[in-house]
Amino acid sequence: MENLYTILGVAPNASDDDIKKVYRSLAMRYHPDRNDAPGAEVRFKSITKAYEILSDPAKREEYNQSVNHRIIIDAGEEAFALWKSLFALHGVTLPA
Repeated sequence: MENLYTILGVAPNASDDDIKKVYRSLAMRYHPDRNDAPGAEVRFKSITKAYEILSDPAKREEYNQSVNHRIIIDAGEEAFALWKSLFALHGVTLPA
C-alpha cells in the first residue's frame, strides 16, 4: 500500500491548503498533456488518487486510521511492495 502523504510529499499533519497547493503543482508537472515522460501518466493518476482521499476530511481520517492500525504480517513482502510502488511511479516494472 502506497503512503498517500509520500506520494504528495507532504507531512501527515499538513493543512488542507498545503495539500491543495502541492497537488496543483504536481498535477501541472505530471499531467499527460504537459509531460511526455513514460511514467508521467501513472504518477499523475497516483497524485490524483492521493489528493482525492486527503482533500476529503472524512476519507483522510479513515485513511489515517487504517495506516496507523495495520499489522505487517510479512515484512519482506511489505518492503518489496513499497519498492515496487516507488519504481512504478517512475514507469519501471519490477519482476515478481
